[in-house]
Amino acid sequence: MWQYKVLVTGFFHADGGAMFGAIPKKAWSRKYPADEENCCILAMNCLLVWNEEKIILLDTGVGTKGFEKLSYYRFYDTRDIAGLVRESGFEPEQVTDVILSHLHFDHCGGCTYFDKAGNLKVTFPNAKHWVGQRQWDNYLHPNGLEKDSFRPADMWPVAEAGLLQLAEFNYFELAEGFQLFLYKGHTTGQLVTVFDSDEGNCIFAGDVIPTKAHLSDDWISAYDTHPLNSLAAKIRLKKKMRENRARLFFYHDTYCQSMKYPSK
Repeated sequence: MWQYKVLVTGFFHADGGAMFGAIPKKAWSRKYPADEENCCILAMNCLLVWNEEKIILLDTGVGTKGFEKLSYYRFYDTRDIAGLVRESGFEPEQVTDVILSHLHFDHCGGCTYFDKAGNLKVTFPNAKHWVGQRQWDNYLHPNGLEKDSFRPADMWPVAEAGLLQLAEFNYFELAEGFQLFLYKGHTTGQLVTVFDSDEGNCIFAGDVIPTKAHLSDDWISAYDTHPLNSLAAKIRLKKKMRENRARLFFYHDTYCQSMKYPSK
């Protein structure tokens, strides 16, 4: 069985209208609070998963670089993902795999960092970095809606180091009791991770369902590039959750990191 630990890599502000799209504020604000500027505080809840053979990271947060161009989001209490891994009893060099749900800066920025000499380095130099093939293609040739969400410094060093592992499958078993699935919606080629723990099945959904408030089928974020695909992906994922009685991890929820999905 796999063990896991949530690594909270920081928080930022996002417009509530953007987070909940067509849903009126009167409805969504009952489930997720906003400040006087209509901003919701979002977390970056990464996951460290390990067994006797592998040490795996699910997403890496925004990282420690490039905040001058991200001032709109007012990041705060950010933590170095490598430091959090060390606090959990492992060294960054021991990490065998990094699973990136997608390549928006708030999910993969921690893959690289600047050392004291100003050189851009890969944070986990011995790890395979798993990315959906279509997501990588989108990263290389972004559409107009996503181009500002992709930063070359986050992933190019990973690719140049030969650590990039592109996933073209719909389903892949990385190890016993640890699977990857491709999902559409928020962005193309997202990876959803499913693994077995002592408490049962666990699902790390990235931005397919970013917060507990987004569990309702039609609560689709305006950040999603293909809303109808998001709807279908959410229904598909919730079906898997019900069938497996799985625990779902919310990457962006400041107030609820995970929940055991009800059987009905």
